[in-house]
Amino acid sequence: MEEQMELLPNDRMQFAVLIDADNISSKYAGTIFEELEKYGLSSYRRIYGNWSKANGWNERMLLEYSIMPVQQFSYTTGKNATDMAMVIDAMDILYKNKVQGFCLVTSDSDFTRLAMRLREENMFVLGMGESKTPVALTRACNRFIHLNLVDEQNKNVEENNAQESEEQNVTPISEIRKAVLALCNENGGSKVDLSRIGSRLNDKFSDFDVRNYGYTKLSTLIDQELPEMSMSMNKKSSQYYVERRSTLTKEELEQEICALIRKNGGKIENLSILNDELHKKYKQLDFRQFGYSRISSFLRSLKSVNIHENEVSLKEDQRTDNDGSV
Repeated sequence: MEEQMELLPNDRMQFAVLIDADNISSKYAGTIFEELEKYGLSSYRRIYGNWSKANGWNERMLLEYSIMPVQQFSYTTGKNATDMAMVIDAMDILYKNKVQGFCLVTSDSDFTRLAMRLREENMFVLGMGESKTPVALTRACNRFIHLNLVDEQNKNVEENNAQESEEQNVTPISEIRKAVLALCNENGGSKVDLSRIGSRLNDKFSDFDVRNYGYTKLSTLIDQELPEMSMSMNKKSSQYYVERRSTLTKEELEQEICALIRKNGGKIENLSILNDELHKKYKQLDFRQFGYSRISSFLRSLKSVNIHENEVSLKEDQRTDNDGSV
């Protein structure tokens, strides 16, 4: 399966959607409900805030998305009445036994305990907020969606555009790589189905979503990020899988290239000949494991060879091997 694997709750699960208007922008309204459709239906749609103050969630928008506003005045300075109202309503809804899941739309870590409490009651907790959301809250949810990254990806905005100065608490891509590598090692380095990788990443990281990293498919993310881990992705029929590449180092490959060029009198006139010879010896050779997409780019990075158009030759000080012979 090529697309990102999602661990979804039961089909058409009923959700209570509770939105914290104090720290979630109204510009995400459409994204919130588009994402929710992948998980189930919304029996309750409530939004909490002080409506005597402008917060962007206007009457037209609330009517469009059928969201019921809950007014909360700030009675005491420094106290968040919105938080308290959301928690009280969540517990009331919980004990009515009319929903199987809660969608908490907030970037406020104060709701971490609520998410944990709901999960204790076997509720599926779907969190939504910006990527600045503290890790404690994202981990407390069964799944967490970073609205700003999803919104930008859906609108085909350049990766990292307009968010460079914003604090990011998305699971680092380095952690994703480690998880994939660990799974491959568990399998003895043999082939691992892409679907299994997707399941593992969703199990391990509640906020995992390929869109967080600027991709639309899991296969593309894996293909672009694996070269740094000596792993490669392949396809057989319609099945994608990942397997370990050769542990060949760049230095060892450079020595082999020099030896092949020496055997050909100090130069090889066509790069395809060199490429074929290398792949005969190293069946799983992939230049992307060294950070290059083509053999020509790889050769240009070497200090021992010259490359001109389609011809590669040894530099003057490399034309003899260790015993001094040509």
